Amino acid sequence: MTPISIALDWTPNTNHTGFFVAQELGYYENAGLQVQIIDPSADQYATTPAKKLELGQVDFAIAPTESAISLNTKSRRAAVKAVAAILQEDASAIAVLASSDINRPAALDGRSYASYGARYEDKIVQQMVRNDGGKGELYLSYPNKLGIWNTLLENKADATWIFQNWEGVEAETQGIELRCFELGNYGIPYGYSPVLLALADQIESRREAYQAFLQATKAGYLHALENPESAARMLGAFVTAHDRERIDLVKAQKRTNPYYGTAQTWGQMDAARVSRFVTWLKANNIESTLEAIEQIFTNELLSGSGT
Repeated sequence: MTPISIALDWTPNTNHTGFFVAQELGYYENAGLQVQIIDPSADQYATTPAKKLELGQVDFAIAPTESAISLNTKSRRAAVKAVAAILQEDASAIAVLASSDINRPAALDGRSYASYGARYEDKIVQQMVRNDGGKGELYLSYPNKLGIWNTLLENKADATWIFQNWEGVEAETQGIELRCFELGNYGIPYGYSPVLLALADQIESRREAYQAFLQATKAGYLHALENPESAARMLGAFVTAHDRERIDLVKAQKRTNPYYGTAQTWGQMDAARVSRFVTWLKANNIESTLEAIEQIFTNELLSGSGT
């Protein structure tokens, strides 16, 4: 059996369902793979998934497109590429409580934003506020990553970035009304999030194993598309007790499924879409050094050839 390890970007949720389904249904085993799925709560996010990848501790890390850009443009470049998009459309948003008086991004001026501390995150959110006519003057805080969502619920922050198909469903399940601002509605051509990242040299040396992993993973996601109830049950064995108690997993799975794409599109990334996001980052002085988008993504492991 060939070992493969993957670092999740968050505690298990419906963005990750395909991995757990593939594990539970034996898709990985049938492909000759022994897959280890690493939950960030194991070290309380002491080391980010992208950092674990950079250090060579894992084969794959889940992160947004921005992480691939950041790792390729830092002073000590880490050559990583996104090799599959887990979601084909953006399911994230900047969220505030509906009970607040924040009814548009511009109203976030002078308010607090709970940040994950990612390299481009704060500037993206500030630009969103400016695009809506505000000044982009936020009070930024950096809570413990796994507790960020709670800062909004507990009125310790006015806004944060969520996945509407997970935290959004938790809010619905608990009768908490949110107001969500999607980046695409405010002039931000956001990239793919989340994606699977791998080291460029490992893509070459472990190509066969990585392709087998992606094919088995794709089968897991396609099973979830066809069988949301059973997929939710399989995922439910791995989510935190807190999430199992507070989130309608079947509703979350059905909410997430349309974002996976289809048998033809799962994992695929469009060069024009990636380019638009990078161009936007450069135009707004958020990123300036990335030379070519080919540095940060490839579809070659999904089809076996080409980019």
